[in-house]
Amino acid sequence: MANDNTEELIRQIQKTRQELASSLYQDFFSNELSADMNSAADGKSDSGNAADPVRIEEAVDGAVPDTETTSEGSAEASSGGPVPQAQTEQQAKKEEPEEDPMDTLNSLIGLDKIKHDVRELTDFAKVQKTRKDAGLKSVPVSLHLVFTGNPGTGKTTVARILAKLYAQIGILSKGQLIEVDRSGLVAGYIGQTALKTQEQIQKALGGVLFIDEAYALASRQEDFGQEAIDTILKAMEDHRDDLIVIVAGYTEPMERFINSNPGLRSRFNKYIEFPDYTLDELMGIFDMNLRKYDYTIEEETRAHVREKLASEKLASMENFANARAVRNLFEEIITNQARRIAEMESPTLEDLKTLTNDDLIDREEEELEARDVVAQLSEEDMSEEEMAVSGDTDVSDCGRIPPDIPEEMTEETPEETLEETPEETNPESDMEEEE
Repeated sequence: MANDNTEELIRQIQKTRQELASSLYQDFFSNELSADMNSAADGKSDSGNAADPVRIEEAVDGAVPDTETTSEGSAEASSGGPVPQAQTEQQAKKEEPEEDPMDTLNSLIGLDKIKHDVRELTDFAKVQKTRKDAGLKSVPVSLHLVFTGNPGTGKTTVARILAKLYAQIGILSKGQLIEVDRSGLVAGYIGQTALKTQEQIQKALGGVLFIDEAYALASRQEDFGQEAIDTILKAMEDHRDDLIVIVAGYTEPMERFINSNPGLRSRFNKYIEFPDYTLDELMGIFDMNLRKYDYTIEEETRAHVREKLASEKLASMENFANARAVRNLFEEIITNQARRIAEMESPTLEDLKTLTNDDLIDREEEELEARDVVAQLSEEDMSEEEMAVSGDTDVSDCGRIPPDIPEEMTEETPEETLEETPEETNPESDMEEEE
């Protein structure tokens, strides 16, 4: 009898432990594992369930559970492993509402003419699609574009916005931008270029294929680049309803490239010229970077930044990098500031944010250049001394007349010339003396 009571008591204790473990597991896991928790409470011990007696005892005794019983949640337990951080960040980005592409376009600094052209293109495409959906005839117009201008003028940015705009109004199914250049299209062997180009085209279907410095495809004697051009032209015809190609580069080379091929000329008939940024617009881009990354700048330092940009712009008018030059200058300044701040013992928040005149100059680089100059001068001095010692060159002969110059071409000393020249007589004074 006592044994029966003892066994009953043991069963009740085990049941209580299981129920307690079940409640703990429900805290650890999400609702997706509720079925597993119920089976654990019922005393099931299937291999895939959480009713493992050892794990239950660990939880009841307060031991730390392993990865299968941590509070990482349902995704970890259901997938059999931890959720990658990159995946959770992507999910968070998807949940964030995307900015309207037209608002993004309007927020760009400068580019007033470009904004007008893009609005004109999208309005026309939208109306033509609406007419087609309503059963009316639509005008067959090529939406492929040629972007011309110096680097850093916003060509890639506008192409990305345009892809999203076309997707928004239903012209494109996806709206992604695939950016390539010659190296992404041309292979080194016959027959491989078409495959490589076709691979990029497949990625771009439903969006925009953006080819930077497209004229490089036709700038060499071999036929590999022409093979890429032919493949792209065929894809533009085969996927005319769900693929837009934008070619970009410097103005004159792009015009020669388009006019060199009848197929290109017939499909690319819309040009958009991207002008260089003005100095005020360049400073606006610099200020935008300051705000974006929580920096401030002293007024005097900002004036020097403007001077540096003006100097760079004047020095390279034909291929000035525009916004890219601003970005490079900004990164150079904040790198110098980081080096300066790193030498402080306890920098303040203001120190971390503020850019000063000291940050415009890379002190370490200047010191290295100065050392190189001193070393070079020292080497030149040593070489002159060695030559003087060897007798090859006499420093005292530097002022002498070279031997190959004729003597009659040399100038006589003024004193000797005066002594040898007789005194000139004045006829009038002689006549006066005779009278």
